[in-house]
Amino acid sequence: MNAFRRVTKCSALLVATFVLLAQSVQAADIETFFSDYAADWVRSNPDLATSSRYFSGDEQNQLERQITPQTRAWQLERIKRAENGLSELKKFDRSKLTQVQRVSADLMQWQLEAVVRQGKYLDYDFPLDQFQGVNVYLVEALTLRHPLTTVRDAENYLARLELIAPRMNEALDDAEQLVQKKRMPPRFILQATLASMRTFIGVPAEQNPLVTAYAQKLDAIKEIDAAKLVQLKVMATRLVGRDVYPAWQKAIALLEAALPASNDDAGLWRYKEGAAVYANALKRFTTTNYSADQIHKIGLEQVARIENQMDVILKRIGRTQGTVRERMNKLEIDLRYPDPTSDASRAQIMKDIDVLIRDAIVRSEPMFARMPKAPVIAQPFPKFREAAAAANYNRAPLDGSRPAIYQMPLRVSRMTKLGLRTLVYHETVPGHHFQIGLEQENTALPRFRQARALGGISALSEGWGLYAERLAVESGWYRDDPEGELGQLNAELFRARRLVVDTGIHAKRWTRQQAIDYGIEASEIERYVVNPGQACSYMIGQLKIIDMRDRAKKQLGNQFSLKEFHSVVLDTGTAPLELLQREVDAYVRAKKKS
Repeated sequence: MNAFRRVTKCSALLVATFVLLAQSVQAADIETFFSDYAADWVRSNPDLATSSRYFSGDEQNQLERQITPQTRAWQLERIKRAENGLSELKKFDRSKLTQVQRVSADLMQWQLEAVVRQGKYLDYDFPLDQFQGVNVYLVEALTLRHPLTTVRDAENYLARLELIAPRMNEALDDAEQLVQKKRMPPRFILQATLASMRTFIGVPAEQNPLVTAYAQKLDAIKEIDAAKLVQLKVMATRLVGRDVYPAWQKAIALLEAALPASNDDAGLWRYKEGAAVYANALKRFTTTNYSADQIHKIGLEQVARIENQMDVILKRIGRTQGTVRERMNKLEIDLRYPDPTSDASRAQIMKDIDVLIRDAIVRSEPMFARMPKAPVIAQPFPKFREAAAAANYNRAPLDGSRPAIYQMPLRVSRMTKLGLRTLVYHETVPGHHFQIGLEQENTALPRFRQARALGGISALSEGWGLYAERLAVESGWYRDDPEGELGQLNAELFRARRLVVDTGIHAKRWTRQQAIDYGIEASEIERYVVNPGQACSYMIGQLKIIDMRDRAKKQLGNQFSLKEFHSVVLDTGTAPLELLQREVDAYVRAKKKS
């Protein structure tokens, strides 16, 4: 009997050993897969490789002399690569992976499936627009995201500058096909795009952002001698005048020719497949299965809630006459910088932003276990982008060769202290800079997650940015600053109205003017037209994060730690909301056991 027990025990140990060995093999194999697949993905996208500095040595240098193709063939190849990735991912038994590996596999699956789904709707993505079209993207790829700290960087910039015209011509080929299929933007979008492109080429080449941004960064590279410096600037000016401007003129001609056949129907409803296109966009940006009607209803409810809060504060500070919107418009004007188009006011608002960032870092320390090591700086958009640009955050590359950059549009409507604090908190600290910067520095994650190699997820990124705005109020940052608190509520109201307007435009046949009359400025409406669904990610994401926090608080009681909750969210990094909810639930279960 004892011998039988020994044999049985030995067999059990062997089985356990084999199980552990199988799990170890699976874990090691998937790490290799993550590494190889992500490297291939990034390698096929030189712009991503350049902005993230994903590789090193000669391979990285060669990629930094290229620009990602702007062809339909490249898009189709990308979809095929995603399908192949999904096939490989299915081979791994996720029950045998570590927790981080399971989350990584689930995230990769979600992101690749989104790429494949988007493949059905390529004809609804016109390559030229005033907000994020190729005409904007190509310029920012160089002026904003190309590293420029060495002579080699400077020479690589010129190599890429030489490719801008060919890449624009690729986009024009696609645009021409879409115009023939009558898959083009509304007339007012064509007009806004034309205005932006004419401004871009409306200055001598030496004054173009592709030259001025380059020249400014060159001046900071000490190893470049005076003669070389002049030579590089002259070459950049020549390329812009000789190649870039003619490509833009060709694009302008194409859009001008398309105008007579266009109309002002703003939403995706104007297409036969419009409802399906929009449903996919909402799923992609909110990571939920909410319908347009559900999101519209949520928006209306949130607008009513926030306006009631604002009314109470407005009355408390003596602003009692008129609607909430009328009183807020008056407050915005009262808090506007003097002579808002002047160089002095433009310089002052950027100085104020710097002060706000530094102050937010100090205020954030008690609520976060970690803070990003990479710095974040603020800079204004170039003038050709001001009219249509929205404030944005650009992460630092993995090698830390430049800081993260917060871009601020200095058009008149933004030259006000109303909402300036909350905008800075959203874009930098503790908003995007914390969520993106900490993810990038989290060495426990596979490299593809640190670098967001497969892209970000708007519901979490923008949801966290809006959550950061609310957190500042909850944490007393606006104590004795009712105008500042109204600015925060106004920003939140803006995101609630976005739910109503985005769904109104694309699902309920709202016109551009209807959306403007509802309380959103024209440039924002035009943004939603060319980027359907994205505007819905902010408040849906924020509401979900707050709900996760409130549920965790209720379940944990006195055991709940705000700092720990923030760590769970930020350590998870990029994720669809359902996946983040699983991580928060796991934290709650573990905390209860402890």
